[in-house]
Amino acid sequence: MTNWGFPDFDDHEGVHLFTDPASGLQAVIAVHSTTLGPAAGGVRFWHYADSDRAITDALRLSRGMSYKNAMAGLPLGGGKGVVLAAKPGDMISDAQLEAFGRAVESLGGRYVTAEDVGMSEASMKIIATKTRHVSGLPVAAGGAGGDPGPYTASGVYQGVKAAAQRALGVETMAGVHVAIQGVGSVGGGLAKLLAKDGAKLTLADVNADRAKALAAELGADTVSTDDILTVAADVVSPNALGAILTETSIAALNTKVIAGGANNQLETKADGARLHASGILYAPDYVINAGGIINVGLEYLGQGDQAEVEARIARIPERLVEVWDESDRTSAPASDVADAIARRLIGRG
Repeated sequence: MTNWGFPDFDDHEGVHLFTDPASGLQAVIAVHSTTLGPAAGGVRFWHYADSDRAITDALRLSRGMSYKNAMAGLPLGGGKGVVLAAKPGDMISDAQLEAFGRAVESLGGRYVTAEDVGMSEASMKIIATKTRHVSGLPVAAGGAGGDPGPYTASGVYQGVKAAAQRALGVETMAGVHVAIQGVGSVGGGLAKLLAKDGAKLTLADVNADRAKALAAELGADTVSTDDILTVAADVVSPNALGAILTETSIAALNTKVIAGGANNQLETKADGARLHASGILYAPDYVINAGGIINVGLEYLGQGDQAEVEARIARIPERLVEVWDESDRTSAPASDVADAIARRLIGRG
């Protein structure tokens, strides 16, 4: 079967390209699988060097959402939206958000959108004026959960603790050194939770002032984004953009654990094998960072009870242990094991 010139095309059910000259919208919606339910996944607003890279990002992210939703036990498939920014630093307009909402509505419920990089609860509220198929709405606008970031942070925190227990043999995070790349909604929330446990923290962010301010609040150290992955730490936690674990960066790691909320952390499939060969415990990103989609997914399904959301997020460590146990039994990289389990769940095993 052709990959249409895109190596990351993985039998996607649909890849939809949208333009709206009146607003300037250029968008991609990739639907990877609807086997378990409507394809759910956020929309990001980002500047790409060219349109092919935007399509590739949508392909990779939508596949990750299929796996994430399956591993989280949600009756949802995987999809992703990407809205192209004309240049770095651009802000998305209300007209573009409305046009994107019409694009989502045109797919008839096969794709359900939510907040991602470059978007906000307010963005979702505007999109929702043009489509029913949106989640992550502010509570005041009829949503049940709002910003998924804190829920993602909660799941990552629980996954980091599980990884530290397995790799380091510790029962608490007190004194455990965690290097956090990216301190936005997810990484910042993770840092605050770990600080309460007495963890030693080193922070880095593209917004150096934000990292320094949070470090001052939490009594943490900071380094540059160029140096964060090479810090000698018990745990390195990527919580920024993806494809940061490469042949070069993995060789420079000085840690026993990689566990963070960033999507698509591995640049290539081979990088999961490199981590495994290095003896580094890896928490597959779409397993550990499922807290946000659990929140907005249950909201969309009308099951957004807080207790149920928290109960499902609390099961993230159990799924990680399942992956690590099978990795130990088979000597296969944790990333490959997670992919195999997820593909079985969506009928592609």
